[in-house]
Amino acid sequence: MEHIVIIGNGIAGITAARHIRKLSDNKITIISAEADHFFSRTALMYVYMGHMRWRDIEPYEPWFWEKNRLELKKAYVERIDTDKQTLHFKEGGSLQYDKLIIASGSTTSFYGWEGQDLKGVLGLVSKKDLEDLEKYAPNNKECSRAVIVGGGLIGVEMAEMLRSRNIDVTMLVREEAFWAGVLPKPEAEMISRHVISHSVNLRHNVEMDKILDDGNGHVRAIVTKDGEEIPCSIVGIATGVKPQISFLKNSNIEIDRGILVNRMLETNSRNVYAIGDCAQQREPIGNRPAVEAVWYTGRMMGEAVAQTICGKPFEYNPGNWFNSAKFFDIEYQTYGWVFSETRKKDYEVQFHWKCASDLRCVTISYNKLSNEFLGINTFGIRMKHEVLDRWLYEKRSVEYVIENLKQANFDPEFFKNYEKEIQAKFFNQTVKV
Repeated sequence: MEHIVIIGNGIAGITAARHIRKLSDNKITIISAEADHFFSRTALMYVYMGHMRWRDIEPYEPWFWEKNRLELKKAYVERIDTDKQTLHFKEGGSLQYDKLIIASGSTTSFYGWEGQDLKGVLGLVSKKDLEDLEKYAPNNKECSRAVIVGGGLIGVEMAEMLRSRNIDVTMLVREEAFWAGVLPKPEAEMISRHVISHSVNLRHNVEMDKILDDGNGHVRAIVTKDGEEIPCSIVGIATGVKPQISFLKNSNIEIDRGILVNRMLETNSRNVYAIGDCAQQREPIGNRPAVEAVWYTGRMMGEAVAQTICGKPFEYNPGNWFNSAKFFDIEYQTYGWVFSETRKKDYEVQFHWKCASDLRCVTISYNKLSNEFLGINTFGIRMKHEVLDRWLYEKRSVEYVIENLKQANFDPEFFKNYEKEIQAKFFNQTVKV
């Protein structure tokens, strides 16, 4: 019986543990200092907003771990000796492994701002971030103003959380529109308008220069690169995340931005694997980034590595790109590839449709030479994953997709449908690319 040790209890690590247990009788130890049990990281915002309790975001009952013989050790790994296959803990002591899976996740990206270590400066990645937010922004009497630096999915979650407690929020984004580095311009501009409609002071083309101390080690304001001082007692950092791999700097495990792995999720060290946010593909898969900090890819990596460890070698192959999120009241889904202005491919054409309500829009991307459907973004309209995924694999034409959009609509029957409007705009375009 082998001893499988997993560093990290996020979706990647716990999925690996569950599938290893299904496939084997191996001893499994899960190491994490963050929380007693696995929790849904994407649901942190709902605990702060009062929609859920902490125990509601723990998918498994407390008895689950003992029943499935998953040993939990609350500790920080300080060093890994790959020659002796031994972990050394910051608290003292060590643990030997036969196979090691590193699923240490990601942490907030800080960029060396003056004052970034002050109390009240935080991200939204960990349980501690939630606890700090509750501590420093319990309500609008204790925290009247907050500044969020950066946008994206974490930034908009922070904004919604703070506004739910009537805290004034100023959000600084360096682009001309919200998440314009990812979204096509019409979508980014629509989301900017929607964020502003929720009483967020969204400031475009603005960057933070430094954070000011109140004299007691707490935030009192930020200063922009234009020299403007904005008073606040919370600074939310939403400038992205990075792999949490600092504990590997003195090990033999090869790292770059993340832990370098092949398609089997193997590192350069014997019997050591890396999965989830901390893993970096040596050769990126298609248009995917080498490091993917996405919930479902972490789950897929966990399933894949479990097969390999249990004697059934299995390559990680995530298939077509997809993701979903929420911008206040607007639900967002993406399938395939729809690039922003700065990342748009030479062969890519984008068709845009927007509802008069300014709450729904669709962007469809296709190849201007072959008319092949490349991807779709939807805002405010739910789509069926299996249908769009199949069309991408089948390399359907953009005309086919437009004509059959109703097949992909997931909204309930009493929701208004917009397929006819979308089809009319597409087929009535006077300029064909």
